[in-house]
Amino acid sequence: MPKKSIEQTEVAGQRVLIRVDFNVPLDGDRITDDRRIVSAIPTIKSVIDRGGKAVLMSHLGRPEGKGYESSQSMAPVAKRLGELLGKDVTIPAQTCKDPAVKAAVDAMNDGDVILLENLRFHGCEKRNDAEFAAQLADLADVYVNDAFGTCHREHCSMVGVPSAMGSKPKVAGFLVEKEIAYLSDALNNPVRPFCVILGGAKVSDKLPAIENLLPKADHILVGGAMAYTFLKALGHDVGTSRVEEDMVDEAKRIIELAAESKTDLHFPEDHICSTIFAEKAGDIEVFDDQIKDGYMGLDIGPKTAARYTQIIKSSKTIVWNGPMGVFEWMPFKMGTKLVAEGVADATAAGSTSIVGGGDSAAAAEQFDVADKLSHVSTGGGASLAMLEGKAFKAVDLLDDA
Repeated sequence: MPKKSIEQTEVAGQRVLIRVDFNVPLDGDRITDDRRIVSAIPTIKSVIDRGGKAVLMSHLGRPEGKGYESSQSMAPVAKRLGELLGKDVTIPAQTCKDPAVKAAVDAMNDGDVILLENLRFHGCEKRNDAEFAAQLADLADVYVNDAFGTCHREHCSMVGVPSAMGSKPKVAGFLVEKEIAYLSDALNNPVRPFCVILGGAKVSDKLPAIENLLPKADHILVGGAMAYTFLKALGHDVGTSRVEEDMVDEAKRIIELAAESKTDLHFPEDHICSTIFAEKAGDIEVFDDQIKDGYMGLDIGPKTAARYTQIIKSSKTIVWNGPMGVFEWMPFKMGTKLVAEGVADATAAGSTSIVGGGDSAAAAEQFDVADKLSHVSTGGGASLAMLEGKAFKAVDLLDDA
């Protein structure tokens, strides 16, 4: 069921509490990637340009939940957001529970923007504490969920607050609308051939997604360290490559499921390997098929990259979640780079491409293809949860259109 949008909601003179995802990477107090802030601007501007009062809330980093920590403060975010909006963005107090917060919200003028301090300074955010939810809901006439990156988490600001809002409007922001539309359309109505690229370190993180996608995708391309658990399950020599031993039987089960499905499940046939997990040490060799003792796979090999790229370029819908190797290190970046460029080429030829946040989004940026793809998600964990077929309570609680 489509959800009511902020665009369809009257906001003039209203206090609009917007859950954004401003969990941005910091180097000291310097933001190293502001994409998540930029992505929230359309929703914020929709509110303030129509005379609403925007009260923003987010978490940042992983504070202990025991009160204010200067290293995890939202202050750098408030500064950057103010620059992007061209107006002052204030943080009224060091914690969301301070009575000064309510006083500051009550004193807002139409078009003002306030950013609450880090939600996770309070342990009750992750516990979905009802009292904390009621306190936050009391700041609002309208609730907006524009935090796709945390839609899979049943935290206070995501599910407690909309539950506590009663009959007041609870709506989706533009980013949440866009993210869910792209991913749900790709999964439920893909233009075929439909190709899913899955990489990353842990097979345990991606098995539920593979199982859910087997009846839906035409091709699933597996890369990254997670491939070696599958290859071990197939009886291949994988040297000292990372293998989740407790997942080998599960990997065998998935391979058997794939054999009974119409989906082609692809694994690397060659590997760029090293004797040491390091960028500039160890002996590096390319192995066809079997990996020699003492070597670990750190990237897909050239044959695999060529085969994967060919499949990608012949696909009409492409979902990519996870790199093919340790792309941050020069000797092991080519697999991910070639896949990224293949996805960009397919998009230029008319395919729809969706990159699932996290490391894949970072790789798309590094290899200068992010702007050439249909959609780069702001939420790695949330997009993976959608690939697993999970429902989001945080979205279900919003008003139906």
